[in-house]
Amino acid sequence: MEKTDVLNLLYISYYWPPSGGPGVQRGLKFVKYLPAFGVKPTVLTVDEKQASYPLLDNSFLNEVPDNLEVYRTTTSEPFEYYKKLSGKKEIPYSGFANQKAKDTFVDKLFKFVRGNLFIPDARVGWNKHALKKAEELLQQGKYKAIITTSPPHSTQLIGLKLRRKYNIKWVADLRDPWTNIHYYDQLLHTPIAKRLDEKYERQVLEQADAVIVTSEDTKRLFLNKPANIHEDKIHVIPNGYDEADFIHPSAPPKDTFLITYTGTITENYNIDVFLKVVAHLMSVNSDINYKLRFVGKVSEGVKQRIEKANLLGATEFITHVPHQEAIKYLMESTMLLLAIADVPSEFANVPGKLFEYLASNKPIVALGPVHSAMDQIIDECGAGRLFHYTAYDLMLDHMALMSKAWKINPNLDLPYINHSQFSRRALTEELAGVIKQLVDKV
Repeated sequence: MEKTDVLNLLYISYYWPPSGGPGVQRGLKFVKYLPAFGVKPTVLTVDEKQASYPLLDNSFLNEVPDNLEVYRTTTSEPFEYYKKLSGKKEIPYSGFANQKAKDTFVDKLFKFVRGNLFIPDARVGWNKHALKKAEELLQQGKYKAIITTSPPHSTQLIGLKLRRKYNIKWVADLRDPWTNIHYYDQLLHTPIAKRLDEKYERQVLEQADAVIVTSEDTKRLFLNKPANIHEDKIHVIPNGYDEADFIHPSAPPKDTFLITYTGTITENYNIDVFLKVVAHLMSVNSDINYKLRFVGKVSEGVKQRIEKANLLGATEFITHVPHQEAIKYLMESTMLLLAIADVPSEFANVPGKLFEYLASNKPIVALGPVHSAMDQIIDECGAGRLFHYTAYDLMLDHMALMSKAWKINPNLDLPYINHSQFSRRALTEELAGVIKQLVDKV
C-alpha cells in the first residue's frame, strides 16, 4: 500500500448513535478522527429501532460525519420477551444498575438464562444478520481491514468468522474485560457455559491480528490467560476525551461545596468510606454547604447506603442526560467523585469518565485499588487523590484540607493538568498506526 493511499476499514460495532452511554463514544470518536490519518471507515451496526440500547442520546447523532457510510441490519434478541415477562420497561444496564438491591426470582431466572443460553451475551442474535451484511461489503474487495469492538463480546465472534473466511486483517477492540468483568459471577454460569465462554475469549485473543485494550493491567490480564498470544499483539489505547466537547466554561458554585459523580454506579462500587467522610465533615463544618450530585443511573443499593449515611437530604439525583449536558455538570462542580467496583478483577479497569474528569481540570477524589491503572493516571496527571475503599482517615484528612482551601477560595480548579496524551485525536492516531502496520505486513 502506498503511503498516500486511503485505507478502507470496516468498523463493526453494536453500539452506535443514537445509543447513549460511554461505550458508544469510543467508536464514534475513532471514526470521527480516522480520516485525518489516512483511514476511511465504514460502519456496520444494528438498526436503532430494533437494538437493545439501555440508554439513548440523540445528541451523538450530531457528531456522526456527514460523509460516513453507515449500514444498519435487523437483529434477533430476547429483550422484548424479558420486558414482557418481567414487567420491566428498561433493558438491563451494565452491571445490572437498574435492578433492585435484592434479586427477585424472575431476576435470578433471567440472569441464569442470559448466562447459559446466550453465550457470550444476549446480543449474540445480531451476529447472523451482521455477518450477512459484512460479507456483502467485503465481497466488494475494497476493505483492507476490519475492527470489531465490544462489549457486547458476541461482536468479536463476527470478526472471528470473517477473519477465517476472508483472511482479512482483523483488530479486536475490547473496551472491557470479558470473563473477568466485575459482574460476571452474577450471570450464574454453569461449568459448561463458562468453559464455552472462555473458549470464545481464547479464540478471539489468539486469532485476531491485533488486540486493543484500554489499560496495561487489562493487557496483563489477557496475557495471563491460557492462550497462545504474544504480548506484541496487544496494544494499549485508553479511552479519552474530545477537546471539541469542552465548550462550557468552568463555573463552580460559590456558596456550595458540590461533589459530582457522572455515569452508572452500583453497590459493587463501594463508596461507604466517602459517604462517612462527607457526613463527618458536614457535622464539623456547619459553615460549609456540602452537596453530592449523581448524574446517571444509580442503583437502589447505592441510594440505600446514601440514606443510611444520613446524606439523602444533601444529595441530588439526576437521571441520564445528553453527553454535552453531563459535561456541563462537570464544569459546574467543585470536585468530582470517581469509583470502580470493589472486586479483584477491577484492578485493571480505567473508566472512560476518568479522561473527561481530567479534561474538566477539577480535583478528583477516587475510590479504588491503590497502585491500580486508575491510580497511576490520576497521580501522573496531578489530578487528585485515589484512596482505598477502607482508607477513612487518609480521605478525611484530604477532604478536610480541600474544605479549608474552599473557605479561602471556592474555586478549587487545578491550575494545570498534563492530559493531552489522552485526547481522542491523539489516541486515534495510535489506532491508525496499528491498522496501517497490519495492512503493510506481508
